[in-house]
Amino acid sequence: MPSLFVIQGRNKGSRYDLTAHEGAMSIGRDAGNAIQLEDNEVSRRHAEIRHIGDTLVVGDLKSSNGTYLNNRKIERAELTSGDHLQVGRTVFVFSRDRENERAIELVDIVSPSNDSDGSRIVRTIREDEAANAVAAPEDTQNRWLARARSNLQVMYRTALAVSHTLDIDELLGRILQLIFEWVEADRGCIMLLDPETKQLRTKARRDRNVNAATSMAISRTILDYVLDHREGVLTSDAQDDDRFSSGNSVIRTGVREAICIPLQGRYDTVGVIYIDTTVPLAESIETGQHRFTDEHLKLMMAIGHQAALAVEDTTYYSAMVQSERLAAIGQTIATLSHHIKNILQGIRGGSYLVEMGLDNEDPAVLRKGWDIVARNQNKISSLVMDMLSFSKEREPDPLPSDLVALVSDIVETVQQRAAESKTAIHWEPPTAAIPRLLFDPEAMSRAVLNVVSNALDAVENRPDAAIGIRLDCQEQEKMVRITITDNGEGISADSLQDIFTLFVSTKGARGTGLGLTVSRKILREHGGDIQVTSQLGEGSEFVLTFPMTISESELSPERMRTIAESFADPDADAPTAEIP
Repeated sequence: MPSLFVIQGRNKGSRYDLTAHEGAMSIGRDAGNAIQLEDNEVSRRHAEIRHIGDTLVVGDLKSSNGTYLNNRKIERAELTSGDHLQVGRTVFVFSRDRENERAIELVDIVSPSNDSDGSRIVRTIREDEAANAVAAPEDTQNRWLARARSNLQVMYRTALAVSHTLDIDELLGRILQLIFEWVEADRGCIMLLDPETKQLRTKARRDRNVNAATSMAISRTILDYVLDHREGVLTSDAQDDDRFSSGNSVIRTGVREAICIPLQGRYDTVGVIYIDTTVPLAESIETGQHRFTDEHLKLMMAIGHQAALAVEDTTYYSAMVQSERLAAIGQTIATLSHHIKNILQGIRGGSYLVEMGLDNEDPAVLRKGWDIVARNQNKISSLVMDMLSFSKEREPDPLPSDLVALVSDIVETVQQRAAESKTAIHWEPPTAAIPRLLFDPEAMSRAVLNVVSNALDAVENRPDAAIGIRLDCQEQEKMVRITITDNGEGISADSLQDIFTLFVSTKGARGTGLGLTVSRKILREHGGDIQVTSQLGEGSEFVLTFPMTISESELSPERMRTIAESFADPDADAPTAEIP
């Protein structure tokens, strides 16, 4: 099943089945294309893919920005599995088939209890041990083997360096450090291409003798050659190299021994690595050998490719984080603005009635208008408090508090609203005395009030609307449970799993999707949580739980002695209350 997967661009993650259409499949911005892309740099009809026998051929349709296959501009080319196809800023990877899927399904993980699993761990190795394992032994007589092991160690350490950081400056500095440990360079730098201006900018530099560091002049001729040809350059005397015979900049800098390699990533060249030596050429001739060899150039090219991939990954990661941050900000602003607009409309309508009542000296209209204003003021106040609760991490401020009185106050707060919507609130304080508990009363009041308000919304306009509130303190489990039920329409199974997701609301324009999210956050800050069950047409049940911690002042001397003895004797029964 030949397919194209988008790995870069606004359509990233999309998959296109190339067998879904007969004939040619066009790629472009227009809706009429088989593969429509959200990319401003893609032409309306940019390219097409045709079946020719058993092969697939991609062809450019005289697009403005061209079509590229594996970083090479093409007019027409055959696709092979693994090819990278680029149109505009969108990059696809081509996959020929999915023959391995059947074999993949046959892979199984054997349970430890399975008799057929007779494996045992005989050796483990850490990262630092792995680096030492590939180091060349000093007493080896096989120079080729020693050199190969040394190269392997360099590549292994480079791979570790690029995989352990997402900070671009730290990454480039570490790359130069590794190069200097392996190559006898006197100076070195890494230059990256600015994505906007396409000009090289120095991002990291290293000198073997920091105190003797001087101005570093790099030949523009060599840099242009490396970038244009995507080839690494090793020179022992650039002035005598035919490739740079016309480069006056080479003569001015007096370059002798130098290596310059491109940072070639997946899709493009992102910069260069340059190292050189300040030892005069005459001195190196007298010693009979140069510092830089073809082997250094080859390994530098490999290091450069690793570094380029890391630079691309770091750049894309930063862009992705920024994009997600902007998207989150946009979603937040859009959601809250919509809800605030609805509240302001309510205040405006109530204000109009207040004005009318004042002008006509009609107390009934005045009272009605003021009730609307007051109700919407409460809404905006609740919204602001939810925003504050959600926006910052905070440790609960536990105080000895009366949980029964707290729930009773919440019931009294919503009683007027319940009466207006003809909703019965069934709340009976527990018959057994509940001691004062340690919790954050302000935060807990907000958590319970949000759930009770949601329950009132759920039963609005329902016949025989009712909500129930029940409080239980279970000493054996050392948990407090506040159960809130309603006989509303209920919540579907699909919606149930999303009700605690930020800005997701089952109430449409009436809800912000903040209330339940804030309530769960507060409960979890107390070490508890919220569970919910619901049946369509029957209603919902929310259970708020958090640890039962009795205030020390509520404990009798006998109770205190029992708890103290249980802590002194590890075999004694656990106490039924916690002491903070």
